[in-house]
Parts: sequence; C-alpha cells; structure tokens
Amino acid sequence: MDNEREPSWSMVGRNDMQFVLNGSPFYVNGFNAYWLMVLAVDPSARHKISSVLEEAASVGLTVGRTWAFNDGGWRALQISPGVYDEQVFQALDFVISEAKRNKIRLILSLVNNWDAYGGKAQYVTWGRNAGLNLPSNDAFFSDPTLKNDFKSYIKVILNRVNTLTNVAYKNDPTIFAWELINEPRCESDPTGDTLHVWTEEMATYVKLTDPKHLVGIGMEGFYGPSSPDRIEVNPYTCAHQEGTDFIRHHQAAGVDFASIHIYPSNWISEDSDRDCYLSFVKNWTRVHIEDCEKTLKMPLLFSEFGIPKRDGGYRESFMEAVYESVLRSARMGGAAGGSLVWQLMSPEDRAHMGDGFEIVLSQDQSTAKIISEASANLVAINGIIGCQDLDDMHLNLGIM
Repeated sequence: MDNEREPSWSMVGRNDMQFVLNGSPFYVNGFNAYWLMVLAVDPSARHKISSVLEEAASVGLTVGRTWAFNDGGWRALQISPGVYDEQVFQALDFVISEAKRNKIRLILSLVNNWDAYGGKAQYVTWGRNAGLNLPSNDAFFSDPTLKNDFKSYIKVILNRVNTLTNVAYKNDPTIFAWELINEPRCESDPTGDTLHVWTEEMATYVKLTDPKHLVGIGMEGFYGPSSPDRIEVNPYTCAHQEGTDFIRHHQAAGVDFASIHIYPSNWISEDSDRDCYLSFVKNWTRVHIEDCEKTLKMPLLFSEFGIPKRDGGYRESFMEAVYESVLRSARMGGAAGGSLVWQLMSPEDRAHMGDGFEIVLSQDQSTAKIISEASANLVAINGIIGCQDLDDMHLNLGIM
C-alpha cells in the first residue's frame, strides 16, 4: 500500500504552537544523519542506512534530519545548475522509502550554508564560471540568477516521483518538513535584511509548489538587531552580527516552525566547565521557547544538539538537560516540539566519518538508554493531549 492511500501514515501538520498528527499533538524525538543519501548511492552500502534507521526506530526515534542536496563534487546530486545524477536521486528515493518502512519521518534540508556538500559556495562558483561578478558567497542570497538556480532545484526536488514508492515527494507524508538551508548566515549584511528577504521569497516559493508540507528555515537561533534585549542570550559576543535574526526571520511568510541548534562546546570557551554548559543549555532553550510562545506563536524544534563524547560525563547530563526542556514544555502544552540529536552513525563509518559527536547506538549503550527514555516520555504525551486540552493549557499560560 503506498503512502497516499494509507490513512495511518498521514502528513504532520501544525496547530498554533504544536505539531499535530491525525488531530493529536506530535512531539519529536529525532536524530540527524546527514550522510544517508551519499552512502546510499552505493547499493552495497545500503545496509548501513537500513541498520541505522532500524536502530533509531528501536529506541523510539520518529524523525530524522538529512541532506537532500549534494551540489558539485563527489556523488553530486546536482552536477551543475539544472543537471542531476539519476543514480544519486535514486539513492535519495531509497532513503525516503527505507525511512517510511521504519515509520520514521524526515526533515529534508535543501542546501548548505557551509562548503560541505557544495553549499552556497558551489552556487557562487557556478555563477562566476558563467561570468557573473559575485563579491562573496553571500551573493547566493541576493543575486537573481543564483536565486533562480536554487528555485529550479527546489522545484525538481519537490516534484520528484520516488522510483520505489511511486509517490511524489511533495505528496509523501514520510517527509516531515522542508528545511530551506542548514545554518544560514549572511555576515556581509549584519542587519539581517538580506537573509530575511531571501527567506520569505524561498519559503513562499516552496509553499506555492507544495502547500501540504511544513517549512522551516534551518537557523541556529542567534538573536539579531530586531531583538536588542535578547542579544546577551547569544552564546558569543558577535553572534548578533552573523546576519541572522531569530525572531524576525521566523516571522517571514511561509515559515511554519522555528529551529535552534545547541552546541555549547563549540560556542562557549573550552575552559568552561559542566555547570557552565548546562546553565547555557537551560537558558538558551528556555528563552527560545518563551519567544515561540509569546511572540512567534509557532512550534520550536531543537533541530541539532550535540556534545563530543570526549567531554567525559558532559554528554549524558547535557542530553538529559535538552530532553528535560522539551518534556517540561510538552507537559504544559508549550511550544517545544521536540529535539534531534547530532548525529547517528553506523559502526563501520565511525572511524573515517565520525566528528566526535557521533552516536553508534549499538556501541554507546548508556547514550542509547537516555534516548530511549526520552522517547518513552514523549510517547506518554503524544496522543493523550487533545487540541481542546491544548487550548485550555494555552489559556492558563496566558498565551492565546
């Protein structure tokens, strides 16, 4: 039975500050695995994708986030503007169909802010090779030709018909949401104006092509010029000059939910201790949840959070703090819609693809136990709270 005919496998939607599935709240315990498509290009490696998705499902993870892009270079999906590798596309088809087999939905990110897997730099390189005068990689956000190239890519992805399921991506409930870009920054315009215009243009374009799916931006959560009273919450002093603006950008037309990332070991001094990390996590999540409840009126995903395994006992206490922030908000009908840990990996690839943050569920058993417990806690909430219950909670919280 295909996805379009199976009533139990429905689109995830949004009701005010909550994700909803079949009329009930849907809270996410999820994971990142950016590498799924690239490894699936090799049929002999597809067992790794299957194994990781099966293990994720076994500990109750319900949403994965992965790259639906690879621009230029090795195993490129988009070889050059408008030119695609069908073998790589079929690898993405496999990832989506395999996720569905394991009852896992996917957040598909459409381009990278960073150079890995092409990103905005690759679009700029293509533009320069075509004779365009582009001052920096941030031209990706403003140059009309590059924006049209990206829109063409979006159109092809959304209209793709999966060769294994015969379901168009834009009609597939396996896709939880489209994410415009991984960790957007536009340092050349610290006002945030350039990125805001781009966000609204691209989110609206996605919605015109695919009105069924949710759309997120992919932001890290830095506060910008529109929120001067929040700038001190940022993890480092110049974060407000990255050209991003958490509240303003998430008010753009077409955006359905907000996102933040949580990387205290990357953002805060290496000399910081465990208590400093945990204090940051609690405040960072609390403030963003509050802003999503009182200002944005939309769900919030902690779409990446992680800490290197080398940081001793920090990882487990850090993860527990993130999960507790989600659970506390969910119990009150608040805006925290879930979290996605960075990142799951197969044991065969740990040595050469690991970034220190990777989790191999079959090997990292104490971490797997924490993830499983977080899943169980959310299962106890999912489906129990009805939409009327949520309305009552919001009245009590004073956020309606």
